[in-house]
Amino acid sequence: MAGDLNLSNLKPAQPRKDRKRVGRGAGSGTGRYSGRGIKGQKSRAGSHAMRAGFEGGQMPLYMRTAKLRGNTSADAMPIGPFRPYTQPVNLRDLEARFEAGEEVTPESLKAKGLIRSIRKDVKLLGNGELTKKLAITVHGASATAREKVEATGGTLTLLREPKVRKPKNAKRRPENRAKPAAAETTGATGQTEGGE
Repeated sequence: MAGDLNLSNLKPAQPRKDRKRVGRGAGSGTGRYSGRGIKGQKSRAGSHAMRAGFEGGQMPLYMRTAKLRGNTSADAMPIGPFRPYTQPVNLRDLEARFEAGEEVTPESLKAKGLIRSIRKDVKLLGNGELTKKLAITVHGASATAREKVEATGGTLTLLREPKVRKPKNAKRRPENRAKPAAAETTGATGQTEGGE
């Protein structure tokens, strides 16, 4: 049959394209510089193998920008392995899922599908209104959430007390500069009285 496939009518499904033969004389169209131009990085062999972010030898972007330092310290900026992760829960969610007098804990929030895991800290946020009296136990809460919970007569217990951070550059502030001077004056007066 004419439709049978055999060696005489075998051909690729897509026509083959002849490869570009460069450097075969000026009459070929791709002679002399073989389509690479004159000099420069892209005229060299292996110029296509440039790493990601390479900018031709100039200072790359990731080296020009400022660096966040201290990502290996828990007291440094919140980046890297020490970044704090919390699961937010709003008051409107508690209003919809809990009845008055119920106890709200990470376990009960997980059971009602409000959080995914009890391993991560839970923070209560003040979005929405709360009209029910609830006993809430979470890791953290915003000031607005605390006010609204206490306004309904409920209780809010924190599993993790917030850290009180010292203000940076406390010695440089004008109000703190006058205190040592005042203390020295008081001490000097006390010595004079003791001497008398």
